[in-house]
Amino acid sequence: MLLAVDIGNTNIHLGLYHHGKWIVSWRMRTVAQKMPDEYAVLLRNFLAGEDLTYRAITGVAIGSVVPRLTSTFTELVHNYLHMEPLIITHKTKTGVKIEIDQPEQAGADRIINAAAVVALYGAPAIVCDFGTATTFDVVSSSGAYCGGAIAPGINVSMDALVSMTARLHKVDLVAPPSVIGTNTIHAMQSGLFMGYVSMIEGMVKRIKAAMNEDNIKVIGTGGLAPIFKENTDALDLIAPELTLEGLRLIYELNQ
Repeated sequence: MLLAVDIGNTNIHLGLYHHGKWIVSWRMRTVAQKMPDEYAVLLRNFLAGEDLTYRAITGVAIGSVVPRLTSTFTELVHNYLHMEPLIITHKTKTGVKIEIDQPEQAGADRIINAAAVVALYGAPAIVCDFGTATTFDVVSSSGAYCGGAIAPGINVSMDALVSMTARLHKVDLVAPPSVIGTNTIHAMQSGLFMGYVSMIEGMVKRIKAAMNEDNIKVIGTGGLAPIFKENTDALDLIAPELTLEGLRLIYELNQ
């Protein structure tokens, strides 16, 4: 049974893959200060809820954008699971070439997503990952990761707006009744949500023009992807488990 661990800046997404399917997944908050033993207790409790123990896990793949927690989870795997995890870096065999100026700076999540897209959906493609940051990752028709763009996530944008203004407060991130807000809440939703949709559409259009390729698929992933898909035609499909799938595929490729 494979344990896939996707360590993001805000959340840690874990999944168990067994006999050709994901049997369960969990999310927990990213807390860089937590010790390996603390995360081990959380993992043990998650497993217990499925009538499983550490012994059920036969392999571990880790993709992390938080270096401190990469070490934390490596130590957890060593001490509690008694095995060596596969930690995804630019040097890992992934099935995709990394054709950017400084491959060592590529985030593990971006490499993993590119590998998943090539294997599952084909190329060329653009991956829009809606997390703490919103990333646009480009895969060429030859299956190479060519780079992309990084923007603040919509929650980061809202937090910045609220923290820097005296009378604005957090709002639900949903589409307002009209792009012309007739009250403060709807005006903020228009600027934040519809403004963000416009950013997605504009970036996808510009990236497609720069790629100069035909039949480019645009895949959305991350927690907010389904909400955006309902309000734009820029995303062709939503793959909520894309990063976990990438971890699985890369793990299998390295066995």
